[in-house]
Amino acid sequence: MNADLDLIKNQTVEVVTELLQVASLRPGQILVVGCSTSEVLGAKIGSAGSTSVAQGILSSLVGVCKERGIYLAIQCCEHLNRALVIEEEVALRYNLNPVMVVPVPTAGGALGAQAMADFVQPVVVENIEAHGGLDIGSTLIGMHLKAVAVPVRLAQKNIGQALVIAARTRPKMIGGSRAVYK
Repeated sequence: MNADLDLIKNQTVEVVTELLQVASLRPGQILVVGCSTSEVLGAKIGSAGSTSVAQGILSSLVGVCKERGIYLAIQCCEHLNRALVIEEEVALRYNLNPVMVVPVPTAGGALGAQAMADFVQPVVVENIEAHGGLDIGSTLIGMHLKAVAVPVRLAQKNIGQALVIAARTRPKMIGGSRAVYK
């Protein structure tokens, strides 16, 4: 399976830029990203992970998020119970407890392993409550979003061969028939 890495990087930039804009994520908020590089390449999830695809996607995500002050949380695969790689700064700011594990491509996924290698001070946490989410290739990120997730329909529906699903979150609406919401 050959990958057009420039196309994948461009699609990633397009998708994450639109999501951050539509979701109105602000500096200091968290974007969780789950990704199957196998799916990006057109293969079954977990069957053909690619370090080069992971590098391209991660560099694109980091570039866009860093420019806007958004924190990234990279979800690992099911073999690590979908734990997340984040910068230590995020763990400190959001009072998250790191766990002991080192994601590798065969247990953590290619993107999780790449984040562990490329982040400045990476740590792994078991869960997070992110403000927005990007699911590349049906990796099931919903467990890491704040309580009320709202689908975001993006113009770019794929990265490589993988379906892209995006979400933003909003506060819960409480009250009843007399409650007023902005």
